Amino acid sequence: MKRVRTRKGAPGIIDVAKLAGVSPATVSRFYNAPDIVKGSTRKRIEKAAASLGYIRDRMAGTMHHGFSGTFGLIVPTIDNAIFAELIEAFSARLQEKDRTMLIAAHGYDLSMETAIVRSLLERRIDGIALLGLDHEAVPLNMLSQRDVPVISVWNYHKDSKIPCVGMDNFEAGKLVTQHLIDLGHKEIGFVFPETKSNDRARDRLKGALAAAENNKIKIADNSIFSCDYNIGAAKNLAKSVLSKVRTSNNVTPTAFVCCNDVIAHGFIYACQSLKIDVPNDISIVGIGDFGGSEYLEPGLTTVRLPAKRIGYKAADTLLAMSETGMPPKSFTQSIDLQFIKRGSTAKLQT
Repeated sequence: MKRVRTRKGAPGIIDVAKLAGVSPATVSRFYNAPDIVKGSTRKRIEKAAASLGYIRDRMAGTMHHGFSGTFGLIVPTIDNAIFAELIEAFSARLQEKDRTMLIAAHGYDLSMETAIVRSLLERRIDGIALLGLDHEAVPLNMLSQRDVPVISVWNYHKDSKIPCVGMDNFEAGKLVTQHLIDLGHKEIGFVFPETKSNDRARDRLKGALAAAENNKIKIADNSIFSCDYNIGAAKNLAKSVLSKVRTSNNVTPTAFVCCNDVIAHGFIYACQSLKIDVPNDISIVGIGDFGGSEYLEPGLTTVRLPAKRIGYKAADTLLAMSETGMPPKSFTQSIDLQFIKRGSTAKLQT
């Protein structure tokens, strides 16, 4: 006869209470409101739970008080380093508060957010962080109708319709472009992804073009190039652009503003492949200061995005919103950027 595998009964609150020498009600209070339990008692309960391998049943708690201890984070991608620090910081802060995170990615396709939000709501999330300020109405309405706290991260607008914690992406684009202009560059190429549903890239491009306009520099339409956040695609685009301008009468850009460091990495690799000197022949700037940007040859001039600080602040804000049921006192919160000058930019050679 075939033996059927059975699961050993898991230890429960009563087992923990018995080993710790306290009542089951005290153990329950320890997990739901630890501050009202004496320190010595907390230590006994923690020791007993660890000894037994007790795991709290959050779903049982959900049935009683409506909170799951789980928060959602939706990002465009987890395929590269763009949002890695944000995700790590957001998750770490939740873990500090004995909360957990469910993460999902929509691949820069905002139409997928509705299905993702519905799935997270089915899991009784206590709050959700959405990346950026561009969102379709349906998922926002779903969250509003259920009074689920929602916050936007990564971009900052003072007139945001939902609470946001992020940086001024307009200022980021303006900073790197002004740096190139101050070095004497006037023929500048701009390399950005599709901006229609990407408010971060759109704001950076607006900031970059504003810097050019403020300095009375005219930007031709053929100086703005489209490229996804992909090193290989950026490298291929750069090789094509730089090869064409070398063999034609077109004006050669002396510098490129890349929407983020991923694209900038590709452009530097292309220049190395074509034996183009960076920064003496061409200056390149990025935005992000992602892992590896400092160690490129030459190091990449960029703007450091405060990803960790945004992650921590966003988690704190969302936790407070879930506990109070109120929007944050600071409805919109801007986290400062930091310009980083490295070796990929230099004064225009005349």
